[in-house]
Amino acid sequence: MLPSIEKTIEELKIAGELNAGPWTKHSENVGIAARNIAEKVPGMNPDKAYIVGLLHDIGRRVGIVNIPKHVYEGYLFCQENGWDEVARVCMTHSYPLMEKEFEYEPENLEEQEIKKYILDCKCDDYDLLIQLCDSLAVDYGFCILEKRFVDVARRYGVWENSVERWNATFAIKEYFESKMGCSIYDVLPDIGRTTLLCPPPWKPGK
Repeated sequence: MLPSIEKTIEELKIAGELNAGPWTKHSENVGIAARNIAEKVPGMNPDKAYIVGLLHDIGRRVGIVNIPKHVYEGYLFCQENGWDEVARVCMTHSYPLMEKEFEYEPENLEEQEIKKYILDCKCDDYDLLIQLCDSLAVDYGFCILEKRFVDVARRYGVWENSVERWNATFAIKEYFESKMGCSIYDVLPDIGRTTLLCPPPWKPGK
């Protein structure tokens, strides 16, 4: 089940009031990227892509949180509202390597529940699409993958599996381009200009 587009926009607005920050503009742009790509892929629903893109980070409504916390909070919020298709994407969007992300035993509740879910989940095209679009959208527009990877690394550092995660995202890019018959960058508005912008990394409280 999905919320309407109107309800989705309303919930993102409320979430931004609860926890202000560039994450809401990022979410809007993830939704736009997902919709624009889905319009070029036979069999995909652009409205569904837009909705799950807008709400993929909705767990950030609870405040400044880390990756597992916002993933799990988003899942719980959407499940409580009966939006199971959005809840799924809240869980999968941060884990392009899926089960390979969890070759360890998590210590906290959120990660334990996320691992259990991911191990039982097989990605569909909407999961893959939001994993991709999460790396194409910034709060000020759209950028090539390489730029986004550097942006995230400047804020959070480089992880042991960062290069493997980047390669997985490039593979998703190639997967969708084969279905679209064009580059994903062809459908992202003004990407040539915004890719060249270099604002300082956002930090909480600024």
